[in-house]
Amino acid sequence: MTERDEDRADALFHALSDRTRRDIMRRVLAGEHSVSTLAANYDMSFAAVQKHVAVLHRAGLLTKRRRGREQLAGGDVRAVRSVASMLTELEHIWRGRIARIDELVATDNTGSDTGSGPGSGVGSDAALNRPDSDNQKD
Repeated sequence: MTERDEDRADALFHALSDRTRRDIMRRVLAGEHSVSTLAANYDMSFAAVQKHVAVLHRAGLLTKRRRGREQLAGGDVRAVRSVASMLTELEHIWRGRIARIDELVATDNTGSDTGSGPGSGVGSDAALNRPDSDNQKD
């Protein structure tokens, strides 16, 4: 990813990190809403909801337009798809890493002993040389 792509991902995930903003996104993806209508759904000031809408707008997740005195917010489906695409890419990376770890564990389990050899502490002199309260003299 380029630096610009990384900055965009940061902005998108920051915007979606807040519960209220995710709820606003669900509402505006279902249909366009005025900011006033959105604000009526939350136990916070109009200004607070307006700030949440601004964060989502700066991240490119929603669009804003004026209709008379109202400011309407609508979800940008392409932006949401880009978030899904980023998450899918990360999922593929992590699935590949987990598969590699599974391979290494399977190889280690078939190619090594059960841990009772020298230096393992099981059946070795190391277990016999441990300090024991019964063997200590005053």
